[in-house]
Amino acid sequence: MSAGEATAQAIPRPRRLPPPLACIGLAIVAIGLIMALLGPFLARHGAGELISERPFPAASWALPFGGDHLGRDVLSRLLHAAPVTIGLALGATTVGFVIGLTVGFFTAEVRGRTDTMITWILDILVSFPPKLIALIAIAGLGSSLPILIATLGFVHAPRVARVARAVAMNISAMDFVEAARARGESVLAVMVREIWPSARRPMAVEFGLRVTFSILVLSSLSFLGLGVQPPMTDWGSMVRENMSGIFLGTPAALIPALAIGILTVGINLVIDWIGGSSGRRLTEELSR
Repeated sequence: MSAGEATAQAIPRPRRLPPPLACIGLAIVAIGLIMALLGPFLARHGAGELISERPFPAASWALPFGGDHLGRDVLSRLLHAAPVTIGLALGATTVGFVIGLTVGFFTAEVRGRTDTMITWILDILVSFPPKLIALIAIAGLGSSLPILIATLGFVHAPRVARVARAVAMNISAMDFVEAARARGESVLAVMVREIWPSARRPMAVEFGLRVTFSILVLSSLSFLGLGVQPPMTDWGSMVRENMSGIFLGTPAALIPALAIGILTVGINLVIDWIGGSSGRRLTEELSR
């Protein structure tokens, strides 16, 4: 190695700032998390508090986004519904992600007949439309919060497992994983210490995609009346309750729908940035 190359490697590379679209996405995600954590404390009124005696009151200082079909503050209900919408999506995605990640890494490591059998089962589960599975499960078992989380987790798990298996198969063929196997490391140790650190970025992208899918599915189920039930509310329920206001020109149904759309767009902007940066880093590593 020449002195110039050693000096170039010794000088740390400056960190690149996220691009403008990624900054917008990070800001949207940060606002969403703040609403999920502090929404009920930031609301001026209770979730079911009646502010006006007439339906769909116009926007004012007391009602920045106007009122809903019962005269309740739309902004306050939006803040009260944020923890339910975002919390359920994160909970369901985490359950499915942990199960799918474990199954995918395990099949990639053990290989052989076990891998073939589990992959065959995953292919069968993936062949069923996810929304149809959710509708059947919730219609038969009810729409309590644990059922919603378990149902969406079951929908996510086989899809995450297939992605995790594909990522782990590429990593498990590398030299440092082979060296760990030669040292006599257990399957669990290889999965946790060797495969997972190299798979964090692509799996983070998959997690973001799954969160977006969870938000949209939960909102769709609530819009159909099969999701979150009163007295609890989420953004999908708010859209369903105030549909008649669209014909009156009130924003009561559009505000929660806009919140769903903005949050999913923000998550996708962050996902694009993470996916792009991980691809660039992989290219740099391979070019050394």
